[in-house]
Amino acid sequence: MMTVIIVLGVIALIIVLMYNSLIAKKNQVENIFGGVDAVLKKRYDLIPNLVASVSRYMEHEKSILEKVTALRAEANKPNLSDKEKIDLDSKITSALGSIMVAVENYPDLKANENVMNLQHNLTEIESQISAARRAYNQAVTDYNNAIEMFPTNFVASFMSLTKKDVFVISEDERQNVNVREMFKS
Repeated sequence: MMTVIIVLGVIALIIVLMYNSLIAKKNQVENIFGGVDAVLKKRYDLIPNLVASVSRYMEHEKSILEKVTALRAEANKPNLSDKEKIDLDSKITSALGSIMVAVENYPDLKANENVMNLQHNLTEIESQISAARRAYNQAVTDYNNAIEMFPTNFVASFMSLTKKDVFVISEDERQNVNVREMFKS
């Protein structure tokens, strides 16, 4: 009888440890995603200033500016899922890259102090976003491994935990940089 109680106690302890480990990993993912959200908010707050600064010069790229503004408005909507936020981040990254490339075609704009300051701030925020994405992706990978690997997958299934998405770069960002185009003026 004592052996059965000890075995049941050990099994209960293992289940409690797995449960606590899964909760810790889930909370880690949420915590780091909160950090990503904070940096993305800084980027979204910067976008109106950037658009206002460059819109006077960039009449020909009006569609890019409208796209960035629309994406920012969409990103500021409440109750977006993590997947929606990740998808919007990818679109905004691409659109902001288009603006920065277009700025290079306007010498007056490129030399404008406000635009230079905004570009500097944007570069700094993009570095912070990149670091936050790496931390988030690592936490999500640990979490996804825990909910998919044996034996924690049984406890995760009982807790209804589901797999989380990681940040991935867009196809445009995967392309090699065309140095010839960069120095063409």
